[in-house]
Amino acid sequence: MFNNKSLLITGGTGSFGKNFAKTILLKYPKIKKIIIFSRDELKQFNMSNEFKKYKNFSKIRFFIGDVRDLQRLKLSFEKIDIVIHAAALKQVDTAEYNPLEFIKTNIYGTENV
Repeated sequence: MFNNKSLLITGGTGSFGKNFAKTILLKYPKIKKIIIFSRDELKQFNMSNEFKKYKNFSKIRFFIGDVRDLQRLKLSFEKIDIVIHAAALKQVDTAEYNPLEFIKTNIYGTENV
């Protein structure tokens, strides 16, 4: 299913995105590329260091971006076959004090994707 495909994962450094990327690397050795789309530079750095041990590590690309930014999304979607949308804010306690930020990411960001 994923062999010879280019895959983009929004929220790629989150728990789901990271585990999904690892699964794809291990089960689909002929994946063309995986783009990890995330706004967290440190998580991208840490994920890169963690994934260097995998044979197909060279197939991973890291894009700094936010699903709120439609132009950046459009750029990252070029030549992509499959998009896995995993970007979301999830902490309920934080949402209570920052509801507009959750709306921007979870609703408007999803609309952009």
